[in-house]
Amino acid sequence: METISCNIPVDVKVKVPSLVGLDKKQESTIVNVNGVEIGGSEVVIIAGPCAVESKEQIFETARSVVNDGAKILRGGAYKPRSSPYSFQGMEEEGLKLLREISQETGLPIVTEVMDTRQVGLVAEYADLVQVGSRNMQNFPLLKEVGMCGKPVMLKRGMMATIEEFLNAAEYILHHGNDQVILCERGLRTFETSTRNTLDLSAVPMLKNLTHLPVVVDPSHGTGHRWMVGPMAKAAVAVGADGIMMEVHYKPEIALCDGHQSLTPDLFNELMIDLRKVAGAVGRTIS
Repeated sequence: METISCNIPVDVKVKVPSLVGLDKKQESTIVNVNGVEIGGSEVVIIAGPCAVESKEQIFETARSVVNDGAKILRGGAYKPRSSPYSFQGMEEEGLKLLREISQETGLPIVTEVMDTRQVGLVAEYADLVQVGSRNMQNFPLLKEVGMCGKPVMLKRGMMATIEEFLNAAEYILHHGNDQVILCERGLRTFETSTRNTLDLSAVPMLKNLTHLPVVVDPSHGTGHRWMVGPMAKAAVAVGADGIMMEVHYKPEIALCDGHQSLTPDLFNELMIDLRKVAGAVGRTIS
């Protein structure tokens, strides 16, 4: 017999776990990231480089994006890379730089944790702890971030179904943390023209299955700088609560994902357009 929640449209066959589903909580969850609320009427913009590479790089980029309306600064201190020879991040020194520029700009920071042994250290510096796509089903890590005392952004696994995604989020809630943001960042499909296939249909689907806020990452979802803008605007139009984009002050010299990172000028132009799209669908971007 199929198990279908009473809150799910009859043509959607997804078994939704209890804590993330709508049976026990009808109202939308608002996740508070050091004063920035995600899940309300405002679409929150998260921007910054893929990785913290130097003090100059993260400081100049952060100063630029905050002036253009970003509310949260992203930057990887620990980087999961496909090749062991690629730049792996500045680790704790990167965390210290993020905290220093956060204090200057007032931007809360989000950065990724890759291992259970890193959770305490990352949570000490970060305002929002990110669990990346590769770790979506790292269940010991999900348990640890569930107990870390900080909001968590959970990225969808590159081959995960919606049901698997929601069950991963359930691990975090089950271990005491209801401040969880879901992030759609694209799936691995047979298509090779883009880095991933950005599943924007996941946004309205998740909004109909769960009370948790949903953020979209069009940078990883496409892998192309020129595609970030169109997909970010589309994500706002379909109901995303936030957009996370990679911005680098000099993408041509980036150590990680420069090809998909916006320049400060392109980010400024995109923010103007995103405010128009948000207004058209009854949302705001400050």
